[in-house]
Amino acid sequence: MSERSIGKVISVDSFRAYIRLDDNLKSLYKSGYEDIFEVARINSYVIIPIGSDKIVAMVTSVRAIDETEIAKNKEAIFLTKSARYLVATMIGTIENSGKYIQGVYNYPILDNPVWYVTSQDLDNIFDQKRKKDTEGINFEDDYYLPIGTSPSFSDYKIKINPDKFFGKHAAILGNTGSGKSCTFASIIQSIFDFDYDGKKLQNAHVIIFDTNGEYKQAFQGTKEAPYKNLELVNPFHIDKDGMKVPFWFMNFADFDYLFEPTSGTQAPVFKHALGLAKNQTQALNQKLIPQVFIARLTTILHECEENDFKIKNTIYDGLDNFGIELAALDTDFDKTNLLSALRELLKEKDKLSKPGQYVNGNVSSAVLTESSEILRRELSLYYSSANKIEITKERNIDLPIYFNFQGLLERFFDEAISEQENSGNRLREFVSTLRLRLQSYLGDERISQPLLLNQKEEIPNILAKFISFILGDFCKIYKTEETDLFTDFYKKQLGKEEIEKLAANKPSQITIIDMSLLPYEVLETITGLIGRLILDFVSRFPENDRGKLPMVIALEEAQNYIPEKNRGDRESIAKKVFERIAREGRKYGISLLVSSQRPSELSKTVLSQCNSFIIHRLQNPEDQKYVRQLVSAANEDILQQLPILPQQHVVIMGDAVRTPVQARMNTASPRPNSNNPKFIENWTMELTKDFPNYEKIAEAWEKGEKYNPTEPDVEPKE
Repeated sequence: MSERSIGKVISVDSFRAYIRLDDNLKSLYKSGYEDIFEVARINSYVIIPIGSDKIVAMVTSVRAIDETEIAKNKEAIFLTKSARYLVATMIGTIENSGKYIQGVYNYPILDNPVWYVTSQDLDNIFDQKRKKDTEGINFEDDYYLPIGTSPSFSDYKIKINPDKFFGKHAAILGNTGSGKSCTFASIIQSIFDFDYDGKKLQNAHVIIFDTNGEYKQAFQGTKEAPYKNLELVNPFHIDKDGMKVPFWFMNFADFDYLFEPTSGTQAPVFKHALGLAKNQTQALNQKLIPQVFIARLTTILHECEENDFKIKNTIYDGLDNFGIELAALDTDFDKTNLLSALRELLKEKDKLSKPGQYVNGNVSSAVLTESSEILRRELSLYYSSANKIEITKERNIDLPIYFNFQGLLERFFDEAISEQENSGNRLREFVSTLRLRLQSYLGDERISQPLLLNQKEEIPNILAKFISFILGDFCKIYKTEETDLFTDFYKKQLGKEEIEKLAANKPSQITIIDMSLLPYEVLETITGLIGRLILDFVSRFPENDRGKLPMVIALEEAQNYIPEKNRGDRESIAKKVFERIAREGRKYGISLLVSSQRPSELSKTVLSQCNSFIIHRLQNPEDQKYVRQLVSAANEDILQQLPILPQQHVVIMGDAVRTPVQARMNTASPRPNSNNPKFIENWTMELTKDFPNYEKIAEAWEKGEKYNPTEPDVEPKE
């Protein structure tokens, strides 16, 4: 094969080969039997044969070195002789069978010949060979989904293995404007375009956290040009009106992060109040006596028994009204004996002339003894009857059980404080600032509306509805006659005609959650809460069904949700959730697709769990350095190209591709609404008088909405 030789190896390290080109190679091309072949262009390949195997190396550097030779004969001076060298990164091996594998297990020796790459080699590298008609796609091992083309070899498509791309988490990184949104949209569109041995995707689950509100257009298109796979994908767009996450789905970590109680005094009371509030939902079914009444009865009992039955005047404070309120309670517990004891105590009140003074000595000790015995016995009976509920109180804090938020403020804080002995007044003082904070959140529509803080009653079957709503499977539990907020939004989104056609049996394969108008105070809480609910849901599948509902969670502008450095002195609640998903989600079939323009600000835990990377242009030195730390040293030479990559061009590496490669990504059609503004074109256009429509935009703004005219206001004057 000497006719294929273009040079020889002069130095080798663990992943680079240094090659000197033959002196008789007069240009950077060489003629072969089939064609004229390039031998020294950046990102092209060379072959280093070792026995029956062939090492594939990517050219990363080309240089010429002048070697001046002066003969001993001082009268003659020879012309400069130029030697040309290549530096190539060894990336894979073509085995004797023709199969290409990533990695090198057999190294070349000095003076090892180097060959140019042929079309047959490229077919092996890019997995371009057509299979026989009888052979199907091996979804687990084959690299078959085309997502772009090779800039160096325009006839060759760059293919990924979708199972490996989505199955082990992936990251799309690059500067703003480099094409990340289009890359993501293009890949998702490609998986729906592809024919899988005669089948199309029909049960995909892709959930997109759309920070900038740009993906609706990519998967729905416009009225004039709808997305070609619109009916197949059936995308479900959740805008501000549908982005409601019931606050009672939050666990204590969520409440703690959002409302920021102090750890020493406020947090324990808050936690106990939440337990009482959620516990009360279950207790209502058994009609138990509220804890605030039990606390008051306990105080009366203790005062009856204090100081040899010398009654303090405080025992009678509000006792009349207390007895009336207790009698009015609808409970399953028989209050007859309790009320009788309280009435006997009230009769003794007349024996007191002034606060702290007594007439005829002590109040009747016989009445006090009998009343205290009745109170003690009845309270003991009550606690026995309520014991089953009380045992589960702490466990209920993290369960998604509805409770009334206003009731938490007005009642359950007081109950939690009353249960603390001898410190009630001080606790009320310590907790007052937390209660004010919660009250302010309740009155702030920007926060109370998306979290449903003002929800006065429980919504039937709400947890199942919410999870199916987010996952695009709402059709599976949709009932026409129901009128809750999720059902109403679903009807509105699909429209009357589509409801009958699609709702009964047509899941939405893409759910686009528009986060663009959520206030920053609740953005991380809501994002983390949705992620945790999805993980908790799939982790509760029966063992045999684990992984049967694979899904992709796409985090656009992921640095907003999973920052490496905490903003302030607390760790992001969303970061905790998605780091947990990054570590545990794969076994349940949850994959993360992380997109960011600042990789150095992202959680190292999440990025370290990513096995595939699509990297656009990166110009920030910190980001470049950070990305190099994420991949193997063998790929560092390839990453040197990051600062000069054109738009739509990427470097792909990791498990999803057969070999690290530069690619020109397929063009998304339709594109996300993330185009660069056209300054000169718009500045030279005379617009109508009513654009922009300041009044309507401001009016929508004041309502916390985005202005969406049915017809565009932008019209050039004729």
